[in-house]
Parts: sequence; structure tokens; C-alpha cells
Amino acid sequence: MMCVRNWAVVLGLSAIVSNPAGASASDPAKAGAISWKKTTIEGKFRSEGVATADVNKDGKLDVLIGDSWYEAPNWNKHDIRRPGDYGDGLRSYSECMTCWADDVDKDGWPDQIVIGFPGKAAAWYRNPQGAEGYWERHEIWPSACNETPLYTDLLGDGRRVLVMGFQPEGKEDEGRMGWFAPGPDPKQPWEKHEISEGHGVPGTQRFAHGLGVGDLNGDGRKDVISTGGWWEQPEPGEDEPWLFHPAQLGDAVADMIAYDVNGDGKADVVASSAHKYGIWWFEQGDAKDGPPPFTRHDLFPELVSETHALIAADIDGDGLKDLITGKRFWSHGQAEPGSDKPAQLFWFRASKNPDGMTVFEPREIDDQSGIGTQFEVVDFNGDGLLDVVTANKKGVFLLEQARQGN
Repeated sequence: MMCVRNWAVVLGLSAIVSNPAGASASDPAKAGAISWKKTTIEGKFRSEGVATADVNKDGKLDVLIGDSWYEAPNWNKHDIRRPGDYGDGLRSYSECMTCWADDVDKDGWPDQIVIGFPGKAAAWYRNPQGAEGYWERHEIWPSACNETPLYTDLLGDGRRVLVMGFQPEGKEDEGRMGWFAPGPDPKQPWEKHEISEGHGVPGTQRFAHGLGVGDLNGDGRKDVISTGGWWEQPEPGEDEPWLFHPAQLGDAVADMIAYDVNGDGKADVVASSAHKYGIWWFEQGDAKDGPPPFTRHDLFPELVSETHALIAADIDGDGLKDLITGKRFWSHGQAEPGSDKPAQLFWFRASKNPDGMTVFEPREIDDQSGIGTQFEVVDFNGDGLLDVVTANKKGVFLLEQARQGN
């Protein structure tokens, strides 16, 4: 098992902790009780997005990375389309920035959804139901913008939809925000539902940074969040577009997560930094004569850079959502701050102070893997513990959680 280093950080104030008072190996909330087993599925740059699904219906989760899928448990690689050679990633990018698995055509077999590069088309690849050869490709939409598109249950009906910006053909600065879902024939372009009004709206440029889905106003419906503000989801059946609330929610961030950090009953926004150091939370204030203000707070200004993807999930099973992120190694070669630092992967343990404030403790999972632009946190091996699956310029990795005494 891998060793785990611990840091304790309360908002911007950090202190190194080797073993907190009262630590017990039997308590997963304490230092050392959680460890991680790392499997290098392939040590080559293939993708910066990754998905998991039982591709061949043998009862085991497999790993998909755009061009190919790896068959568990021996990780034999099967090509979905003609694979590319992307070098070491110093000056190159893959054709899979984001990747998800879902049964798009409802035939009982998981298919793959891929956005290859910002601004290019989004497409899905039909699982051939165990047959050999490349998978049949179907275009979802010709323009997929923003570097953090999302495939998520936006409407709260259990159905995932694609949330992203898009541009009219041949344009770079007339973007709109919308969500997309298959129509009666999923092989045709998906049905588009615009939520924004006007052209060139925040978060819709080809290389825009920062996108999130979460309930910011507490009405039980998920909103769409960008760095320039957020779109309020209306009641079911109301006309589009969605009401937009301007807000300053960062510069070049990545995933934007609705999370009540200070325990005041209002959702704040937690966001990671795409190309610099830092993770931030934006504190939601009280709305008076306009939209609610947000105040920025630094969480980890010097810990790790290029945190180009972020997930909130309960790693230790204590009922609080922790944060998982890490370094996207060589996001733009060696041009970014800290670009040649180790490709660290962290989980940030969440706990509550007596005043309701959330405290996040960074705990290193690994220092030679990191993240890409999209990754998964999932119980991969069915043991009831959440694991991490990631693909990036270091390779394709599975990090399985283990507990002392198990």
C-alpha cells in the first residue's frame, strides 16, 4: 500500500500534521487509516478524460479513454476508434478531453460519449455488443465549448444530460449555454435546449474555463454556474431562457461545485484552478437590491497547481463530502506555474468546526499520477469504498482505497 502524507488547512491557514491527537487506525477519519493501491493500467499518454463501465457485460468495470477501452482485470486494450499517437504531452494534446459512459441507445450495453478538444464536435460511440472492430460514431453537436463540459443529472429526474457552451458554425465569440439530450433517434444530433440569452455569454467561448451544476438558491433545482455568474433553473414547464445572475466567481477555474462551506444554509462555490496554484471558495452573501454577492477565499494557495478537475465525494464515509483533485501535469507544457512539480493526487478530508465552518485536510493519494481534465470517483471494485480512476499525460491509473483492518 502507498503511504499517505497529511496536511491540515483551515481556509487559508495551513499547518503540517503528522498524526492528529486521538488518531486511531480503526477510524477512517484519522490519519493513516486510509491507504491507496495504485495500478498503472498503461504508462502512456492516451487521454485526459476517463470513464468506467462494464463494457463487455462480464460483471467487472472496465476503463474507457476515448480511443480505446481496457478490459478488467488484465487491462487488455481494445480500440474504439483509430488510436492517435500523442507523444509525451509536452507540446501535444489528446483527442479525449472528457469522456463518459452511458447506454445512449437503450440497448442494454454502455456506450461512450467523448469531447475530443474544446470547440470540436461532441460525439457518442455505439457499443457493438461484444463484436470486434471500431465502434459506430454519431455526432451529438458540432461545437462543444468550455474546457469543463458536464454530463450530469441537471433536471433531477435521474437522467444525465450534456451541459456545455456552443458556438454557431464558424464563430468563436457568439457562444450560448445549453443542455443536450438524445431525441427519439439518438443517432441524430441531440436535442438542444438553450438556457442563456444573447450571444457571447460567460462560459461559452471555445476555451472558456469554469462550469458547474448545483443548487445555489436553495429551491431544490440545480442551476448552471460559470465564472461570470449563474443561470437559475426555472420551475418545470416554464419557458427558457433561464434567469441569469451576474457574479464574480473566479478567473480560469475548472469544476465549480455548490457547497455550503461556512454552514450558514446558503450554498457557496468551490472551484479549482485550471492553470495556476490554488483552490478557492466563493462565499455567498445575502441578496439585497440585486443578486447575492460572492466573496473569494483562498483554500490552498501554494499546495498544488493546474488542478484542472475537481470532484466532491464522501471518501471516508463520515457523511461529509470531501474534495478530490490533483495536478494536471503539463496542462500547457512547461508554461504554467509549477508545471514540473510532481503529479500529485489528493483527497481533502472535510470536517466541521463547532461554528459550522468546514475544514479541509489535504491528504496525498499519489505523487506520480495526478488528474487530467476530467476523472471519476467510483466504487470500482465493489468493496463499498470509493476509488479514483484518472487518465492524463502520465498515463491511465486506478487508485483503490483500502482501510486498515479490512
